[in-house]
Amino acid sequence: MLFVCYPQCTTCKKARAWLDQIGAAYTFRDIKLDNPSETELRQWYAASGLPLKRFFNTSGLQYKALALKDKLSTMSEDEQLSLLATDGMLVKRPILVGDGFVLVGFKQDEWESKLR
Repeated sequence: MLFVCYPQCTTCKKARAWLDQIGAAYTFRDIKLDNPSETELRQWYAASGLPLKRFFNTSGLQYKALALKDKLSTMSEDEQLSLLATDGMLVKRPILVGDGFVLVGFKQDEWESKLR
């Protein structure tokens, strides 16, 4: 599995601790240092079954600075994915990519149902 997160994020820390606690094998990736590409984001979005808005870190400083709350609804899917690929801090985290699933944000019950 691929675990994409921002190491200073408290939710990411909780998710990583939980993964370690259950003995899950994963590859760690710092989203700020190694931003997901547009191709990866497209694949993850398609595999997740989630609305694209769920991939945005709506509580982040970048999201607010760019006034995306008002702009997203007028942007095409391609424009949104392209924007997400420009800055890892715009992307909701953590993201867990496994065989046949993509989880965005840490909800322990949801993660348990996929991993156990």
